[in-house]
Amino acid sequence: MYFKRKSNVIFRNYGAFGYITDNRNFGYTKADNQGSDIGDKIVSQSGAIFLSALGEKAQKLDSIVNKIHKQFSDVDIETIKSDTVEFFSILEQDGFIVSGDILQECDKNDFRFSYKNLSPINDIASCYPATKDVSKSTQDFLNEYFKDEPRLTNLQIEITSMCNERCVHCYIPHDDKLGHIKTDLFFNILEQCKEMKVLHLTLTGGEPMLHHNFVDFLKKCKEYNLSVNVLSNLTLLTDEIVEEMKSNSLLGVQVSLYSMDPEIHDAITQTKGSLDLTINAILRLKENDIPLQISCPIIEENKNSYKDVLKWAKEHNFHVTYDYVLIAGCDNTTDNLRSRLSFNDIEQVINGKIADEPGYLELLEKEAEDKKNITPNDIVCSVCHSSICISDNGNVYPCAGWQGYVVGNVDKESLKDIWNNSRNVQYLRGLRKRDFPKCMECSEKEYCTMCMVRNANEHPSGNPLVVNDFFCNVAKINKEIMLKKAG
Repeated sequence: MYFKRKSNVIFRNYGAFGYITDNRNFGYTKADNQGSDIGDKIVSQSGAIFLSALGEKAQKLDSIVNKIHKQFSDVDIETIKSDTVEFFSILEQDGFIVSGDILQECDKNDFRFSYKNLSPINDIASCYPATKDVSKSTQDFLNEYFKDEPRLTNLQIEITSMCNERCVHCYIPHDDKLGHIKTDLFFNILEQCKEMKVLHLTLTGGEPMLHHNFVDFLKKCKEYNLSVNVLSNLTLLTDEIVEEMKSNSLLGVQVSLYSMDPEIHDAITQTKGSLDLTINAILRLKENDIPLQISCPIIEENKNSYKDVLKWAKEHNFHVTYDYVLIAGCDNTTDNLRSRLSFNDIEQVINGKIADEPGYLELLEKEAEDKKNITPNDIVCSVCHSSICISDNGNVYPCAGWQGYVVGNVDKESLKDIWNNSRNVQYLRGLRKRDFPKCMECSEKEYCTMCMVRNANEHPSGNPLVVNDFFCNVAKINKEIMLKKAG
């Protein structure tokens, strides 16, 4: 008998317990949203030892048992064998592992993502999945178990600041896009991720495929059993990259697509021919069953054509996200905000989403209801509590876009030291909802999300505590629309 952990499953041994999960908490939503996720499971200390003996490659039962026996040398090996079969059969029923009488059967039972298995979705009404009850998230469990001690589970690394496109709305000034992360530094960061039990990694840029060691980086991420999302414009996709992506069932790709009209898309990227390159690359990923999500930011330039992207994405069974959120430059410049939608346009987008997507209004209502329970002692957001970002020069900052607030540098000190001891990190962790009295007293707070990077980037001196009035007005629009719909 052979056993292996399924290829889309992540396992971490925390010593006192083990945690096993599929990619649902970290990967992109599947287009058909049929609820086929496995979920997650906590196992005992001994169960964690059993799972540690199991890898992504199929192994004979006797080989696995011999590994476990080294940890329980005082227990009869036949007893261990019996317990292993019983424990693994439960995990197999739950969907975390597979087995087979022969090696080939075991590998065959490890079903992987395929667009061929998705139900066809051909209308905009399915763009947003209806809300449903879900089990406790990974972060919620870890917060409870470690008594709210911050645990780094999500890390974003900008492996290069260089980009081959010049998108008009980008929050990173193009003059600052100058370099690549050092290869040794990247590998060192991954080793630190292993030590800190990180689960999810986002590789981005600039354009990450400009880094000459991009494929090697993907290979190493796979070795560390990390969930990986790649944010790319895909214009530089090669056969070698496709093959490496295809080999990792914990990998997903996000690409921005602004319009199906090349004049509009290419004007936004300021790169002639970029739409054709991106479309062709997207279809190549589909042919190779690589999970992909399309992002379609709605800005002034594409406000009249973004729905064509939604229709095209659904015809090809791609999950698509779109919103009107646009933040100022990370250097506190606001030139890119010329592409920001007017309040009238934002109102039209929100009404359009409610009309086209049955689940969206339900989501807004649920979020508003949940925000009624916000207290002054609640944390502001997840930055420096479960997530953090690293730039190509090793600078560490709170979240994507907030590059004006450096909390450390991994080329000079360890990520663990920065996470645990940085004064700037401690300051952000100490902030609570009460530090935003304007928000706590606001009658629209149930229709808004506090965001410090929005505040900081748009404020002349980068102050994250000065509330951005633009988003206050957006909250008012949301409230007015919700009240009309409820009435």
